[in-house]
Amino acid sequence: MAPEDGASSVTSSPLQFFPWVSLSPGYGSPYPWLRELKSEERGLCLIHLLLACANHVAAGSVENANISLEHISHLASADGDTIQRIAAYFTEALADRILKRGWPGLHRALTFTKRSLVSEEILVQRLFFELFPFLKLAYVITNQAIVEAMEGEKMVHIIDLNSCEPAQWINLLQTLSARPGGPPHLRITGIHEQKEVLEQMALRLTEEAEKLDIPFQFNPIVSKLEDLDVESLRVKTGEALAVSSVLQLHALLAADDEMHKRSSPSASKAANSNQFQRALHISKNQRTLGEWLEKDLVHVYSASPDSALSPLSLAPSPKMGSFLNALWGLSPKLMVITEQESNSNGFTLMERVTEALNFYAALFDCLESTVTRASVERQKVEKMLFGEEIKNIIACEGTDRKERHEKLEKWILRLDLAGFGRVPLSYHGMLQASRLLQSYGYDGYKIKEENGCLFICWQDRPLFSVSGWRFRRYD
Repeated sequence: MAPEDGASSVTSSPLQFFPWVSLSPGYGSPYPWLRELKSEERGLCLIHLLLACANHVAAGSVENANISLEHISHLASADGDTIQRIAAYFTEALADRILKRGWPGLHRALTFTKRSLVSEEILVQRLFFELFPFLKLAYVITNQAIVEAMEGEKMVHIIDLNSCEPAQWINLLQTLSARPGGPPHLRITGIHEQKEVLEQMALRLTEEAEKLDIPFQFNPIVSKLEDLDVESLRVKTGEALAVSSVLQLHALLAADDEMHKRSSPSASKAANSNQFQRALHISKNQRTLGEWLEKDLVHVYSASPDSALSPLSLAPSPKMGSFLNALWGLSPKLMVITEQESNSNGFTLMERVTEALNFYAALFDCLESTVTRASVERQKVEKMLFGEEIKNIIACEGTDRKERHEKLEKWILRLDLAGFGRVPLSYHGMLQASRLLQSYGYDGYKIKEENGCLFICWQDRPLFSVSGWRFRRYD
């Protein structure tokens, strides 16, 4: 494997901090005593090994990566503590990248029959909705913004860019049914690539609308978002339009990242080498993954041009630009966007590994605090959802890499350039979201407001952002 941009030239092992660990597989194997490590020591060792392994993979050093992977395999566990579980999925992702880039035929042969069923995808999305409050909160905030924006409107059309959860719109129907002056005529255009999902949506929502005596239409569009024909949305004159996008827009960034690859990697390589050295020299007093990531990785790679908040950093995605321009052309009265508050769309592998570690460590911590380790539901979400997303971020490149999460600050620039104006989310929406957290007894989660946008946090770590936008005429 050839070295990748941003790979560090570091050759020293992180196990220099654990001198009793042998780097050679087989003879002198450390495996018996590895099982005797205390939880804190094991976690610290795993973090070192993961970073070293990622660096070896980025440098194209398959032999050293293989040694690291072998050591990690005796410490990680898909049913262990938070650090063990997340290490298991990052390890799988790094190994997948090695195979995919070095032996594509072997990779295809090993993954040929690994195709998830539609029923499994629906199940894991439902489990994510049930085990976490994130989607519930995003729906409550979005619906409140729609209700406020559509006050007095008689014809309301909502475009749902990922129409898979009827609970959101059932809640809206119930709210609109109690509106002074009566409910509007409501039309929802649902977009999803699975016909079965849209059929279930149509059935559930039509039943609820009939029960509440609300004039209602559901317009299903079977399509991937990147293939969507805006003409098929059939926006009519006289309709007040709202757009809801929950965790969808970032996938459009995969359309074209060639401009990123043309950037000079030399400065990034030098910076990554110094930052990797610093990351390895962490204090043994920092014992948890979350604490270590927060203190030591929060500024890693911050000088990368990918993190620069300039219009030039937003240029390499014509698909995103054309899509937002098409939405702007529909003159929406409101558009509410929920996205992951993470920057896993970095130029280099090491950038993506550290960002993804930071983000997914918090999600794994959420489950650790609320669900037992033996829970089948927890294991399904970790493996079938988070594990696959981590693999996509780390093992895939080009148009195959769909999980290109970016932080709100970059979405603000992108949407502003596309002609949208900010709509501050109301205090009432935030209050409703806070009440929902209390009613479900979700401890550790918080809602924060900043410049009219809302952040859904685990402890003090923002994990998802919700922002409101509207059509703005060019001067």
